[in-house]
Amino acid sequence: MVRLLEVHDRSRFDITAFSIGPNDASPYRKRVEASVDRFIDCEQDAPAQTVERARRLGIDILVDVMGHTNGNRIEILAGRAAPVQVSYLGYPGTSGADFMDYVIADPFVLPLSDALFFSEKVVHLPDTYQPNDPTLAIAPRPGRAECGLPETGFVFCAFNNARKLDPATFAIWMRLLAGVPGSVLWLIAGETARANLKREAEARGVSADRLVFAPHRPLPEHLARIALADLFLDTFPYTAHTTATDALRVGLPLVTRTGRSFASRVAGRLMQLSGLGDLVTDSAEAYEALALSLARDPGRLAAVRARLADEVARGCLLDIQRYRAQIEAAYLAMMDRLTAGMAPDHIAVAPSRGQVPGG
Repeated sequence: MVRLLEVHDRSRFDITAFSIGPNDASPYRKRVEASVDRFIDCEQDAPAQTVERARRLGIDILVDVMGHTNGNRIEILAGRAAPVQVSYLGYPGTSGADFMDYVIADPFVLPLSDALFFSEKVVHLPDTYQPNDPTLAIAPRPGRAECGLPETGFVFCAFNNARKLDPATFAIWMRLLAGVPGSVLWLIAGETARANLKREAEARGVSADRLVFAPHRPLPEHLARIALADLFLDTFPYTAHTTATDALRVGLPLVTRTGRSFASRVAGRLMQLSGLGDLVTDSAEAYEALALSLARDPGRLAAVRARLADEVARGCLLDIQRYRAQIEAAYLAMMDRLTAGMAPDHIAVAPSRGQVPGG
């Protein structure tokens, strides 16, 4: 979201960042520091101190990008550091807390029919709740051999965090390898996970050497290598989020499966916006059958990749200015309710001109 911070309309918004984590001195940290009007390092603060800082500064809307994730300080939100408090981006679910007023979503990942399961009021952005940076650098594409991949054969890719893997989905992947001779599965995993996955592959009758493990690389290099794969296999029930956008932006199509939860529907929405809504499935059987069909039909897969390249180039997935206008409209609607003395309620931001709602 750093690009979003950089492009916010400074004639209407004053942006303060409260940093609660350690300073890693990374380029992204420095970029965030430079992108906001005020950067406050609260790593050493007690939550009550951060609450007091926010109140003294007169923060109108406090946006939490942590939720119930490691390192959060939800006590700051519990202390009512701002009159409007919003859950955003980092945690695809409800806080369950009465001190969170809104959750930013979109109609696909969180339909209003599911709002009763959320303690927050739902804010619908018309395209996607996820901001994406169109300016990310991409290194020159490496060769297959440089990445430990075979020069020939189909490459399935599953670059989600290994924590998202489950036995049922992994079993599908092993059946796909068995059904596509000469294929490999390209993964990112730590040493312990690698050993476990190799063992499980062998237990399912698949040689462990058909699993290829990619080492961690700087983002420009990672984006460059993704396009070497032929098809991305998504996880379930926690689907690819930023990882899906990484694949789509470099022209790699996904096969995904959706469920009822927010986390299970994010990749599906990103694919709809990228012209690949027909690759969004709703059952394990449909997911497996579609992946196998695409892997066995080079012509069909080539047509899908061409469609994706065209849609990403001209579509809204990476249109940060369009996204900025939508989320700023949401913030202004929140403030309108506050200043009018009205309680938080569901908010639907109008689609941009020429866009079909939910399309």
